[in-house]
Amino acid sequence: MSSQQSVIAVKETHKEELMDKSNVVGVGVGYKVSGGERTDTLSVTVLVREKVPASSLPPSSRVTPQLDGVPTDVVEVGTLRAFQTRTERWRPAPPGVSIGHYQITAGTFGAVVRDRATGARLILSNNHVLANMNNAQVGDAILQPGPIDGGLSSDLIAHLERFCRLEFTTSPGSCNIAGGVAGLANLIARWMGSQHRLQSMQINAQATNRVDAAVARPVEDGFITDEILEIGVVQGTRPAELLMPVRKSGRSTGLTTGQITVIDATVSVDYDGQTAQFDGQLVSGAMSAPGDSGSLLVAGDSLQAVGLLFAGSDQSTIFNPIQDVLDCLSVTI
Repeated sequence: MSSQQSVIAVKETHKEELMDKSNVVGVGVGYKVSGGERTDTLSVTVLVREKVPASSLPPSSRVTPQLDGVPTDVVEVGTLRAFQTRTERWRPAPPGVSIGHYQITAGTFGAVVRDRATGARLILSNNHVLANMNNAQVGDAILQPGPIDGGLSSDLIAHLERFCRLEFTTSPGSCNIAGGVAGLANLIARWMGSQHRLQSMQINAQATNRVDAAVARPVEDGFITDEILEIGVVQGTRPAELLMPVRKSGRSTGLTTGQITVIDATVSVDYDGQTAQFDGQLVSGAMSAPGDSGSLLVAGDSLQAVGLLFAGSDQSTIFNPIQDVLDCLSVTI
């Protein structure tokens, strides 16, 4: 047998006993790494969730330096999971996957936050993802995945807890008088052969917003996990700065990176025919697509939360400052 075949034979002989050890998630054959450098010595490679000092392990969990004269090498690989797409059903569901109110399409589960009063773990996303642009009721069903990704009533993951109300500068009119005048004018226009029509609109030029945010309470605490896909567990917050590198994990475009290019921005955002103005916003280059709304913005060089993604275009992405989001919803992260 070749040297490699010999090492494979030793690995096969000891495979079952190695796999029975509590920290071991895999066994194979590879070149041994010593002092951070890869050597040309073949070894039985033992894959573990976490590499810890042998002295902290019970004897039954330790890996001996050699097996039948073949060196061993312990390699940390973390917890291995089957890959899933972000639009599938996840239990427990991590931030970064599809979610939505039962009457919308889908957005992104942004992060796990804590209620300031009770400490309960809650799901953070946008108002227009969890609260259907003010049209939802507290207690409404939140599905994971969202409806456009196949979410059904059997995919219930949470109930709407509360949301920051969106104030629109323009929205469809609700005044009967204005509606009647527009209707009469349109009848005359049609009679005269005009192709133009009038529409009743409600105008509130003073309406402004700071955030598009909402939280939902999971049906069971074990239905969600704190670790954001491809980012990790967020640790605190950090104010945005110009040229700060940032990243997000979203339902549609996954993990993307960018840079804060504008701070303290006032922007006008279209919500399916209604318009809302936001003050104090953060702007980056293009790093999102429809379905990413609700993604948490995280600093590029740390695990600190910076903002909450809620709008964008082919050229830019817009975020609420994270502290405004947390204050409005009375939660911590």
